[in-house]
Amino acid sequence: MTSTHAQWGSRLGFILAATGSAVGLGNIWKFPYMTGVSGGSAFVITYLLCITLIGVPILVMEWLIGRRAQMNPIQAMEHVAVSERRSPAWKWLGVSGVLGAFLILSFYSVIGGWALDYLFLTGSGKFSGMTGKETGAVFEGFLANSGSLLLWHTVFMALTMGIVAMGVTSGLERASKIMMPALAVVLLILVANGIFATDSFGRTIEFLFTPNWSAVNGNVVLAALGHAFFTLSLGMGIMTAYGAYLGKDVNLLGAARTVVILDTTIALMAGMAIFPLVFSHGLEPSSGPGLIFVTLPIAFGNMPAGTLLGTLFFILLTFAALTSSMSLLEPVVALLEQKTPLGRKSATLIAGAVIWLLGVASLLSFNQWSDVQILGNSIFDFLDKLTSKFMLPLTGLGIIIFSGWFMNQESIRKELGLQGTGYQIWSIVSRFVAPLGVIAVFVSMLMG
Repeated sequence: MTSTHAQWGSRLGFILAATGSAVGLGNIWKFPYMTGVSGGSAFVITYLLCITLIGVPILVMEWLIGRRAQMNPIQAMEHVAVSERRSPAWKWLGVSGVLGAFLILSFYSVIGGWALDYLFLTGSGKFSGMTGKETGAVFEGFLANSGSLLLWHTVFMALTMGIVAMGVTSGLERASKIMMPALAVVLLILVANGIFATDSFGRTIEFLFTPNWSAVNGNVVLAALGHAFFTLSLGMGIMTAYGAYLGKDVNLLGAARTVVILDTTIALMAGMAIFPLVFSHGLEPSSGPGLIFVTLPIAFGNMPAGTLLGTLFFILLTFAALTSSMSLLEPVVALLEQKTPLGRKSATLIAGAVIWLLGVASLLSFNQWSDVQILGNSIFDFLDKLTSKFMLPLTGLGIIIFSGWFMNQESIRKELGLQGTGYQIWSIVSRFVAPLGVIAVFVSMLMG
């Protein structure tokens, strides 16, 4: 079958799009916090080892499979499996990935809507002079208001659909080329504020970068493994879809290294931006959405130029959410585009509308449908756990096992340009270390 896929306009555009997919809401609050409480730079080194040994091999193989097939993730898995004289049933890995992206976007869009709402709330000076109790009440009131949640979920999905509908170069690539540099500029402004306008930057640097190897235990390593896996958007069909738009001239290992470095740098810069505010106002660097939507508004509401800085911060958060959401929608759209007579715009509209509708069920789980339980979880929590604990790890595990044990290793060696010791290391990591790492993450998720 001939591909109908476009191609990335440039290597830079591809790198920024892949990095944008990796940089999500979790990078802004979760990774800096994990770093601080889990050993500072000792955790960062552990994380980088994990991402190199687990994340990079899966990322590279998703790109490689997509590039070879030049098809959507489901057809790509089937095409490559058949070309390797394996069962076409391997396509179910593609099905699992695309379905995972579909489900994740439905509730991710709800949280993206929160970021949009808080952008306007902060910009209007809503949090000026507020205490923690008052910002907490604002957030609780927001979650209880299904109309407001619906409005912002709709706006966020509309923005995501608008970008994806424009295509690979005019939509995904152009948006990434605008939003990623803008995100970096906003981060630099917020970091500069932490350096010059607070007295807590030194404490922040100590919190993030003081190596404390005694804090690195089995649980911390598993947390680093888990974050390394999920931050790169693995197991969702995203990187396979992005790989389908790649030319043969792109060095996959070099591209993976660049994405990992940029992703980690942005996450640490987010920490250097956030924690001076947290520490200088005597707040707790607690993990979770509370840091973003309850704790930080206190700081923004009680500091000079807080309205401006708060607005910039929520612009940053919105951009991080959008660069991830458009990558989540892309595999679903690519599938519809290739498997049906639909054009890109129609495929985006239909996929987006169905995802939006499922998102409505997620947002209602915070208020009117709070009593609806699926296996003891709200709709929102059920979708989160189903995808993060089961679908993504199993899909990622399947891809690395398929590529390490069922594909011709010599052809992979040539495609990656590996020789001698480099290839031996790659072989050990991709065939043994990465699968065992994913299994460890999966088991720990089930037990957690």
